[in-house]
Amino acid sequence: MAKISYQSEYYHVYNRGNRKHDVFLEEADYIGYLNRLRESKKEHKVFVICYCLTPNHVHFLLGQDSEKSISRFLHSLHTSYSMYFNRKYDKVGHLFQGRFKKKHIEKDNYLSHLSSYIHINPIIDGLVEKLEDYQWSSYPDYIGLRQGTLCDKDIIMSGISLEEYKKNTEQDMKEQLLIKDFQKRVSF
Repeated sequence: MAKISYQSEYYHVYNRGNRKHDVFLEEADYIGYLNRLRESKKEHKVFVICYCLTPNHVHFLLGQDSEKSISRFLHSLHTSYSMYFNRKYDKVGHLFQGRFKKKHIEKDNYLSHLSSYIHINPIIDGLVEKLEDYQWSSYPDYIGLRQGTLCDKDIIMSGISLEEYKKNTEQDMKEQLLIKDFQKRVSF
């Protein structure tokens, strides 16, 4: 059954590799995925607010700007990338684990927090020690280290200073790291 999405609404969308396997094995894979993302974005009139690609999963904050659904956008993007990946690495079958997950964002004031959550994934996953060092997310664009054109940053950054965004992201990161540490200590 198709997942319904509505024009002028925001969604947190994420998916991971089938059986938690990596979906990006080298730099060219990330670049290929981002190129496909840019093309699918234009074709489906979806706007990307922020993103983070990690070796085994992807996160997006997306907005829908037309009658075309986010489901079609992601289906197109992931089908194209899966065909590339399977051909390149001589694989068969599903690359991503089932259908993507999509959460409708009902409150605009939650958007900034969600963009921070998406951006801190490389820290939470232990991929880097400093967020600005991770090149496969939109965080370097948000803080002015890169002049990327893929994301519609103004949706988050209008009405908030760069310093305030950095501070909020840092606070969200500390909270998530505390939660992760707690979960490690209490798990059996």
